Amino acid sequence: MKRWRWALVVGAVLLVAFAYAFWPEAEPVDIGTVSKGPMQVGITDDGVTREKELYVVSAPVTGFTSRISLQAGDRIEKGQIITRMTGRPAPPLDRRAQDELRGALSAARAAERSARATLAQARRDLGRAQSLAPEGITSRAQLEEARTNASNSEAALTQARAEVQRIEASLAQPGRASRGAPVPVVAPANGSVLLVTEKSEGVITEGTPLVTIGDPAKIEAVVDLLSREAVRVKPGDRVEITQWGGPKPLTGHVRYVEPFGRLKVSALGIEEQRVNVIVGFDDAAAQDAARLGHGYQIDATIIIWSKPNAVRVPIGALFRGKDGGWRVFTVEGGRTRERRVEIDHINDVFAEVVKGLTDGTSVVLNPANDLEDGQRVEAR
Repeated sequence: MKRWRWALVVGAVLLVAFAYAFWPEAEPVDIGTVSKGPMQVGITDDGVTREKELYVVSAPVTGFTSRISLQAGDRIEKGQIITRMTGRPAPPLDRRAQDELRGALSAARAAERSARATLAQARRDLGRAQSLAPEGITSRAQLEEARTNASNSEAALTQARAEVQRIEASLAQPGRASRGAPVPVVAPANGSVLLVTEKSEGVITEGTPLVTIGDPAKIEAVVDLLSREAVRVKPGDRVEITQWGGPKPLTGHVRYVEPFGRLKVSALGIEEQRVNVIVGFDDAAAQDAARLGHGYQIDATIIIWSKPNAVRVPIGALFRGKDGGWRVFTVEGGRTRERRVEIDHINDVFAEVVKGLTDGTSVVLNPANDLEDGQRVEAR
């Protein structure tokens, strides 16, 4: 024994060293905790703001409009005159048309002079007949005939004068607005000018938009959802509005879901059926919402489910088992234990645990594919 004791000691040391070298080490993993607290599930999509009552003031007639002095942001009262419209300017004429109109004007003026002379003669005949009628020299029929001739002559003179005026108007200098009573364009409601579409003077056609009017204090949001998501939304659902430019989210509630879907092609060229969800801002958010205008971009999350004390597990701990059910690795005594769990609602952070886990249980986050049940692990 004395002769072999040092060999035995060296062999024992080597055995211990080999055992230590090849002893399985604890696998470093990320560890999370099952907690109990508020949880909510929502549908997030982009949207835009719009005025609840938007008025687009259009040209009531085709004509020449004066320059609009209003600017975007100006307050306006109901009945206030926005602009005035008059007739269109006379169009330019070619040389031949001008010569023809000048000849027609000379003929019309000659007809006017003839009609004026005929009227003067008819009036003299009527005066003579009226003076002789009491003496019985002029009969009643002759008196009536003289009156008829005078009336016809007056009508002929009026017609001749109208023809002269018509031709003179046709020969008017082109480029000038025609004379006549201007047509005022007035504001239909109180509010602010949001947009001035046609500011400069000029000829516009009937129905051309001139000014857009709205009330900045009365604003709502329109969220564009896929139809399969819109059916999960109902009036009264709470909405959190983010990415609007302010430091904190705005709150609101769904007012109604439009019953009409429309086809929309996404940026990737995919055809989608989209539905508008109308959101009203809460009173607490009205002051901040007033900083938004018509057509501002926002992101909205519509809360379709919430629970104040749900048992929550981080979604990174979940994986599918061989049977397709949900599984997690819990950490008990430094080793993993595979557990089957039942999950109900899931959002971007947590999953609601219905069965299989309790509050405070440690679970492995993002488990590796080679992690096994009973394996030694340690927190990374």
